[in-house]
Amino acid sequence: MMRIARNILASLAASAATATLCAQVSVGGGYVPSAPTADAIPELEGVTIIDKLDSQLPLSATFRDDHGNPVTLRDVLPKDRPAILQIGYMKCPMLCSLVMNALVRGIQDMDWTVGQQYDIIALSVNPKEGPDLAEGKKAGYVAEYGRPKSAAGWHFLTGEESSIRSVTDAVGFEYRMQENGEYSHAAGIFILTPDGRLSRVLYGVKYDSANVRMALLEASQGKVGTTLDRIILWCHIYDAQAGGYVVMAMRVMQLGGVLTLMVLGGGLGWFWWREAQASRLAPPAAAHTGGSAH
Repeated sequence: MMRIARNILASLAASAATATLCAQVSVGGGYVPSAPTADAIPELEGVTIIDKLDSQLPLSATFRDDHGNPVTLRDVLPKDRPAILQIGYMKCPMLCSLVMNALVRGIQDMDWTVGQQYDIIALSVNPKEGPDLAEGKKAGYVAEYGRPKSAAGWHFLTGEESSIRSVTDAVGFEYRMQENGEYSHAAGIFILTPDGRLSRVLYGVKYDSANVRMALLEASQGKVGTTLDRIILWCHIYDAQAGGYVVMAMRVMQLGGVLTLMVLGGGLGWFWWREAQASRLAPPAAAHTGGSAH
């Protein structure tokens, strides 16, 4: 009976830990600053995301793609566009599905398409999962995304423990296996630059399409998107407290000042051009004649 009671308590604690992770999401998708610590909830010990922005991922780490082909991280990273990295495992009973489903909902509202402006890489932390499971997961999410031609831009990877750990350590994704064989981990997605560096982490289980778009634009260093996208990004900065991008008042004022000067300069230029045209087209003044008429 004592053993059964301990198992029940452990299960309740694990559920509480997972619920706490899900509850640490603000409206913008970020963690609440006063999140419980590992001391308060032992099940959260070693389950977090450490800030490692600008760290280089191990491009030579080897995995298997959803067809069972051996690939390196370098092989699946697009060379000319950023990528979104989602880490979890495919048989996860709750949190991983919440993260991926939220990501798909967020990117469905974007006019950018997976495989064109960015790619998505889903990495399983469970070395027992293989290509067959990855193939099924990929097919399901591509179908849910609703753009069949994007399939080449989705990469579902499985691999050995050493390769998995090399990637999770690089991006600061800490996780651990529970006694029941399930994995405890935090919720978030990682935005990667084309050369495999960590550009941004979006936390939680809600990914607003505007935040995802700006994070990808930031990671691409303006190489994807329009000029207007780059101007909008220039006027925003990522706020970890808000869990998203917020307007920088100073930059908006600077942009407003530049636009004002352009409008004034254009107006004055048009006025001077009209004056010059009027002077050129005006008839010459009548000549003054001397003497009196007889």
